[in-house]
Amino acid sequence: MTSGKGRPRPSVQKSRPEEFRKAIEQAEAEGAARSDMVLRLTLRDAADLKRDRSVPVEDISFADGVMRYIGVRVAPGGVAVSGLAASGFDEAAPKPAAR
Repeated sequence: MTSGKGRPRPSVQKSRPEEFRKAIEQAEAEGAARSDMVLRLTLRDAADLKRDRSVPVEDISFADGVMRYIGVRVAPGGVAVSGLAASGFDEAAPKPAAR
């Protein structure tokens, strides 16, 4: 038996790295410097960011034990929801990345 409704369309999701990029660009447009920003990621999002093949190699760097995504320090773990903390924002409560 078939119903007349058909198959549901899959939802189109933005990639998480693209969401992080947009949040960084938004904070930068509001006057924050990338050097003052911290991208606080869940362990899952941090691991996914490292493995995402759509992220150019030059967008992620590792130096002195610190991971950076497009010039912004990444702090993996310790949060339930990934978000960006920038100057002018409370670092204890990161601004969630736009979805």
